[in-house]
Amino acid sequence: MGYVNGGSSGKQRDVLEAIAEMIVSRGIGVDDRLPPELELARELGVGRSTVREAMKAWQGMAIVTRNKGAGTVLRVPIVPSAERLPLSISLEAQSLIRTLEVRRPLEIEAARHAAVRADERARHRIMDRMYTLLDHHAAGTDWRPADRRFHAEIHAATGNPLFAQMVEQLQRAFHDVYGDPIGEPQLGAASIPLHRPLAEAIRDGAPDRAAAVMGEIVDMVETATHDRMGDLNHD
Repeated sequence: MGYVNGGSSGKQRDVLEAIAEMIVSRGIGVDDRLPPELELARELGVGRSTVREAMKAWQGMAIVTRNKGAGTVLRVPIVPSAERLPLSISLEAQSLIRTLEVRRPLEIEAARHAAVRADERARHRIMDRMYTLLDHHAAGTDWRPADRRFHAEIHAATGNPLFAQMVEQLQRAFHDVYGDPIGEPQLGAASIPLHRPLAEAIRDGAPDRAAAVMGEIVDMVETATHDRMGDLNHD
């Protein structure tokens, strides 16, 4: 399981970094209201639409809430990292970890249901997607689109479209802002070999085995996230 490059512009990333720094410098905390978009735009020297898109992206990740009556309200703490990492990197990591916390039960249950409900054609497609994913990984080419298609087949095999919709929503919210999580395009690559036993468990109709392997995959992505943070801290 990885993260497909959905990529935002460097400008939007810079704007979010500047807003995060402003939040820290002004002592804005959880449940406090942020300055109006027009004020932020003037202070940062960018267009109001740029600030609006940045806030919409943060809203998608539950960092802020926005409505006409209450304005934009901060919902998670933004504080300087104890390791002196850039605020943008620290915020990316926190957002990714929150995303994984929600995605974990969705992916595990999707694997479990797919193992029970997938028909012969669905099992065949999952195996095909797995072989394509492993081929890309072995060849050193970008495996992330193949990874996304593999998981999409699992979600489809559950027979419940909400699995696909909810995971896609999580993916889109994160990648509207961050193309390569924590500056690491291959985050989660170590988990790719486990996609074979996952596909085989679904093919064999073994729900508990499929769920267990999926749990291992998510564990590896979480570990990779923490390891990457440690590497950045020592750069």
